[in-house]
Amino acid sequence: MNRELVAGSALLTVGVAGYALGTARPFPGRAFSITAVMIGLLLVSIGRSPVTEGQS
Repeated sequence: MNRELVAGSALLTVGVAGYALGTARPFPGRAFSITAVMIGLLLVSIGRSPVTEGQS
């Protein structure tokens, strides 16, 4: 499986869970959940890219 897709999915899941938890009960550092969602979406989109390594 693609490393970027797996890492992006994990970050996206953690970010969404952190955001949901942060809306229910504020905690220090909850703004990082938005960053995790953005980076997770980026990695998922890179991981789903049809171009494979070594091809242009």
